[in-house]
Amino acid sequence: MSSTALAFFNGSPTAIGMCVAGIAIVLIGVVPATRAVAAARGLDKIVALSCLAYAIPLAVFGALHLFGPQFVRDLVPRYMPWRMFWVYGIGCALIAAGLSIATGVAVRWSGLLVGILMFLFVAMIYIPGVVRRPDATLTWTIICRESSFGGAGWLLAATAMYGWRGQGQRLLTAVGRTAIVPALLFFGVRHFMHPTALPGVPLARQMPMWVPWREMIGYITGAGLLATGASVLLGRNTRTVAACLGGWILLTVVLIYGPVLIGALSEPGTPAKVEGINYFADTLFFSGVILALARASD
Repeated sequence: MSSTALAFFNGSPTAIGMCVAGIAIVLIGVVPATRAVAAARGLDKIVALSCLAYAIPLAVFGALHLFGPQFVRDLVPRYMPWRMFWVYGIGCALIAAGLSIATGVAVRWSGLLVGILMFLFVAMIYIPGVVRRPDATLTWTIICRESSFGGAGWLLAATAMYGWRGQGQRLLTAVGRTAIVPALLFFGVRHFMHPTALPGVPLARQMPMWVPWREMIGYITGAGLLATGASVLLGRNTRTVAACLGGWILLTVVLIYGPVLIGALSEPGTPAKVEGINYFADTLFFSGVILALARASD
């Protein structure tokens, strides 16, 4: 890496590792994604990006576990032995899953296992937190987010070229869709309550002041989330509605989260850089969730 790039990252190995992992998955997965897009028609060209959008954040978060374990080790429940083993082990597993999904190799298993991992995160880390503080909106947001990540993994496993068939496919599809719908509805309502929050996954951070029509973007995102949730519940036009929403969130990733990421990387201190990368990757991950939902819908 050039001295200019190192100066930009301010010598942060964590930020460098996360960005390199994401870029590597882009380079590895761009050929399969390009072929899928070329073979698709209409809105399905957007749906064809589901695996790549889902895989990149897996590698980014895997690299966080390996190069910045201090940021995630406290999430490991204290009753579990060998806490650092789990940090590094999960990091390797996330990167391996990202490679699998980006290349389309063994997605049947990687999607299934990522889904199980995300559901375990919810059960072991976040549910106990919300039991202690049931009014913690941020924790509920994270529960919905992680559940949707897991549900999308199962949808990708169910729709893979050599994925599950018969009853196994139906079960994965049903559970996957059920895990995603609460996030769509909850996030949709949150966007109407807080329209200037960064779009997609409504966490604490607000859209920068330079973003034009901030409230309008929030309302459009909220309406799209609610419409997609309703389309799943009603069983009507889910593929079309979810494809449009997934494309919209991808657009916000490029036009809003991209500049936010660049600004965060230029700030001193690793925590600010990691936060910027996390926001970018989280929302890209969620766009992959929505596109996986479209992919699994008729």
